[in-house]
Amino acid sequence: MTTRIQPEEKQANLLMEGAAAPIRAEGFNHLHINVRDLARSIRFYGEAFGLKVGFSAGKDLIFMVPEASGHSLALHQVGPDEPVGMAGGFQHFGFKLDVNDHDRVIKQVEKAGGKLVSRGKHGGQFPYAYVADPDGYVIEL
Repeated sequence: MTTRIQPEEKQANLLMEGAAAPIRAEGFNHLHINVRDLARSIRFYGEAFGLKVGFSAGKDLIFMVPEASGHSLALHQVGPDEPVGMAGGFQHFGFKLDVNDHDRVIKQVEKAGGKLVSRGKHGGQFPYAYVADPDGYVIEL
C-alpha cells in the first residue's frame, strides 16, 4: 500500500528538515503589453473600461488600474520594429466587468476606438464577446 503525501505534509516535512517552504503565487499582479501609441492606449483603456493611470515607470511605461482591484495593466510604448498586438503566440486577456451587459460595453469599446471581433456562448450557455483594442489585442468580456 502506497501512502500519498499531501502538499501540506511535504511543506511541513521540509520545514522540519530545515529547508524553506516553496514560495507560491497568490494571483496575478499585472499584465504588460507593448503598444504603438501610449496616449491612444491610455485613452482607449480609460474610455472603454474605466481604467485610471496608477503610476508611471518612465516616459514609455505606465500602469493603469481598475478602481476595484490592485491588479494593473502595464502599457509599454515600443518602436516600429517591436511587435504589438497578437504577435508571438499571445491569445487574449479578459476583464471582469461590473455590469454583465455585452451590448453596452461593446458600444463603449467601439466609441473608444476598438472593435468587436466575435461574440457567442461558450458551451452554448455562457455569453462572451471578444473585442480588440487599437493595437489589435483581443480582450474577452
